[in-house]
Amino acid sequence: MANLKEVRIRIASVNSTQQITKAMKLVSATKLRRAQNAIIQMRPYSQKLNGILSNLSDSIDVDSLKVYFNQKEVKNTLLVVITSDRGLCGSFNANVIKQANSLIKEQYAGKNITILPIGKKAFEFYGKQGYQMITDFKDIFLHLNAENSFAIGEYILQQFKTGKFDKVEIIYNQFKNAATQILTAEPFLPIVKQAGTGAVQSKNDYIFEPSKEEILEELIPRILKTQLYKALLDSQASEHGARMVAMDKATENAGDIIKGLKLEYNRARQAAITKEISEIVGGAAALSS
Repeated sequence: MANLKEVRIRIASVNSTQQITKAMKLVSATKLRRAQNAIIQMRPYSQKLNGILSNLSDSIDVDSLKVYFNQKEVKNTLLVVITSDRGLCGSFNANVIKQANSLIKEQYAGKNITILPIGKKAFEFYGKQGYQMITDFKDIFLHLNAENSFAIGEYILQQFKTGKFDKVEIIYNQFKNAATQILTAEPFLPIVKQAGTGAVQSKNDYIFEPSKEEILEELIPRILKTQLYKALLDSQASEHGARMVAMDKATENAGDIIKGLKLEYNRARQAAITKEISEIVGGAAALSS
């Protein structure tokens, strides 16, 4: 059994750790509130844009727009892997990287893979794996906003339109609530036409001004950039939720450890007192004899 001083030192150490995890939980809860509001406000806008795109996809007959829908043999793939910049958020980052690795081994085996890491954890992991990487946007979460996000989307669009990549896929955690993140592998380009588009189209007869072609030239890239921005906001909210839950669990575990150490300390203290009493009684008995 450890002596009393060692147990006291361990109790103080765990208690200090508990204070840190409790503070981190509160910080994550505050950040989560802001991030959750941002993604909740973004979703209706994004969903409406996607609905318009689905409604119009069958009627697109302009070559400059068809490139976004062109399904061809996949030889060169770009995977946009969205993680966080920091750890201490449970399996948040590990799940994204695991999903990306699974796609590389199973779906894109034998293909040329390029990784666009967003978040330092993805950058650090794939930097050691020897993959081709686009590292210009790894620090986006330091200044996440629509402008910076749209710059990433514009870069991806231009690379796809020039034929450098045949397919682009985004891997990220979709935010559901503070305790639940949905691991998502979402096709980005080419745009996949949804089943039943024609039926939807018959219900929505849009009137275009100035012209459908001019509007779609502007609208389709904006829809795709908005989709990417939504994924970034989802990932950011998911990160804060995952970290809040992880720190809450760590705080609880530290409390359990402290209880166990205090019990151990009391037992050691009781044993020491009993030993001292026994020695005193034994000494008194020796003197009296």
